[in-house]
Amino acid sequence: MNIEQIREYTLSLYGVTEDQPFGDDNITFRVEGKIFMCLWLGMDNFNVDNDNLRFACKLPPDRNDVLREQYKAITPAFHWNKKHWSDVFFERLKSEFVIEIINESYRTIISKLPKGARSRYQVAE
Repeated sequence: MNIEQIREYTLSLYGVTEDQPFGDDNITFRVEGKIFMCLWLGMDNFNVDNDNLRFACKLPPDRNDVLREQYKAITPAFHWNKKHWSDVFFERLKSEFVIEIINESYRTIISKLPKGARSRYQVAE
């Protein structure tokens, strides 16, 4: 998947909005105002070759541990709480798996919403 495919898929999820509170080099995706994913656009010198494209996503701590042990392309998030957030180098993973991770992060945030807000989201477990 490329950056635009990641963005399009994430915005296709019900209730997702995007903004850029951290500057032009990141897009954050939210549900009910809560960030569940931050897509790095690779606009700084660190990513000259575009081989480090990634997004940070929020997952349960135990799930982050498992994913980090199984995949070199999933690491503790650089600028986020490393217990709850992982960087996913999506170009190094299969598209189907990347979509699963995005969905899992989306469901994680929805599960933490107040009951009234959560009821608007029919997400299969």
